[in-house]
Amino acid sequence: MKVNKALLFFCEAHFLPFPPQSNSRVFLWVVIMKPRKTVFGVGVNDANYAVVKREELGCVGGKRKRKLVWGCAYYSRWRDMLRRCYDAKYQECKPTYAGCTVSKDWLTFTNFKNWMESQDWEGKHLDKDLLFEGNKIYSPETCVFVSPMVNTFTIDRGNDRGKWLIGACWDKQTEKFLAQCSNPFTNKNEKLGLFTCEQEAHEAWLKRKLELAHELAAIQTDERIAKALIDRYSNPYIDKAIGLNKPTVGEALK
Repeated sequence: MKVNKALLFFCEAHFLPFPPQSNSRVFLWVVIMKPRKTVFGVGVNDANYAVVKREELGCVGGKRKRKLVWGCAYYSRWRDMLRRCYDAKYQECKPTYAGCTVSKDWLTFTNFKNWMESQDWEGKHLDKDLLFEGNKIYSPETCVFVSPMVNTFTIDRGNDRGKWLIGACWDKQTEKFLAQCSNPFTNKNEKLGLFTCEQEAHEAWLKRKLELAHELAAIQTDERIAKALIDRYSNPYIDKAIGLNKPTVGEALK
């Protein structure tokens, strides 16, 4: 028996079949489009261009080898952000990112790219918690690009300093607390003195940190960054070591 083969086309908008071109018996051929793979299970790369370019190096051991020759800077920052929030293996090495999320609109690459294009971003780090200390959401309202100097200056390093308050450490030789503070301009660790009380050593660090924050704020072009640097090390936003009185993101955006 002869079968007249024809294609049955579907309307993309409503998935309704267009009528076949003849009343003869139809051989149905349906092509199912494979959905685009997400980035770290949540991100959608909707770029209309290749975000990376690789050069063919030939085959080695029966496997094709390629070298990365170019990568989209916008895509790289977007992917790194998603990795921090949704890559379990990455969070095993960097546990401070546990619980971090990305806002719904930034899960789509071009939305993030459009925002990034409007920022002063070259040579800078994407920061989520300078403007709102303790924030764990990457979004247009909470993020800002900061210089490597600012980024290093505001890192807590709580996992490295041990059980003592920030800026204080126990000096075995003198059996006192040593206060010290890293200077972002000289890249040297300044020793501020020895104290019998841990709190006094911490307060000496805080005083010097605030002085340096004012100096760093003075060279910022973004007023939000300048203000955040000073606020972070000033009362009433700092409650001794842990900043219990810092406003929440919601409160600050009101």
